[in-house]
Amino acid sequence: MTRTIKSFFIRLLASALVLFLCLMTTGCIFPIQKETETLRIGVAVYLQEDTFIGTLVQDLERLAQERETEEDLKININVVDGRGSQTTQNDQIDRLIALDYDVLCVNIVDRTSAAVLIDKAQEAGIPIIFFNREPVEEDLLRWEHVYYVGAMAEDSGVLQGEIILDYWSKQKERVDRNGDNILQYVMLEGEPGHQDALLRTEYSVQTLSSAGVNVEKIASETANWDRTQAAARMTQWLQEYGTSIEAVISNNDDMALGAIDSLKNAEIPKEEMPLIVGVDATAPALDAIKNGTLQGTVLNDADGIAQALLSLSMALASGEDPSQVVELENAHYVWLPYQPITGTFS
Repeated sequence: MTRTIKSFFIRLLASALVLFLCLMTTGCIFPIQKETETLRIGVAVYLQEDTFIGTLVQDLERLAQERETEEDLKININVVDGRGSQTTQNDQIDRLIALDYDVLCVNIVDRTSAAVLIDKAQEAGIPIIFFNREPVEEDLLRWEHVYYVGAMAEDSGVLQGEIILDYWSKQKERVDRNGDNILQYVMLEGEPGHQDALLRTEYSVQTLSSAGVNVEKIASETANWDRTQAAARMTQWLQEYGTSIEAVISNNDDMALGAIDSLKNAEIPKEEMPLIVGVDATAPALDAIKNGTLQGTVLNDADGIAQALLSLSMALASGEDPSQVVELENAHYVWLPYQPITGTFS
């Protein structure tokens, strides 16, 4: 054995002896590095390309970063996109459960499929929070650690109706183009069978009728919340009905913007466009209100939903009483209010 190797072993043995002696005495204290606690939230969305859902996810990620700086906590948010397929979303939930995420936040593709996801989450002991797309109440009551965060869809329909009613009352000659005292409208609906689409469609018109406005539905078609599909529907209606369309009631802003795209492509001046209202108050919709092509929308509070999701997730992961951080109704619901936003109609 060479001197160099012998010297190495002697130093190694000496170091080990010193370490042993330190550990056997109370006078030798080594600082212990505390690991930062990590909260892992799995977020499954029905379609991240949806303008409102994309905004909500961005708000959630921003709020998580802010909370990380405020508290000794790391928040890991993993967003998966179902791209409109419940089968795909089911597989994604399976993977998130297998990875043992602390909380699942689900913007479900098909609200009638919630029971399957709830049973999976319950078996794994992982709390599940649905948001923006409300499951049926019976499913939410399947397990104590199931929640829903969102707004009451019928309220958005009522507010849409009230926005139109206000214009009808104040600028009736501008809205009632043919002077027949009847509001002729077209309806752009979200996906078939979706609760928000059904309730917004029903309550927007019901609000007008209840206020004494004579209404006539010229046409109503599904455009699946999509701007391009809505533009195609509006183009068809313009060819069939032309200027007899006095109002466009849209279940969301993207479809309302699609109608505006069609009107612009048809080179219809802004002052000759029908009254148009949407729901969500997305950034592009607010821009359209500023430039006078969209007369109103209803704020669906993406930031408020994101805040509730984060607060609820943190409470559930730490074993705290969720009612201490969010206002729960019937032990399962966090309701946020809608707000009307209007512009001008010239």
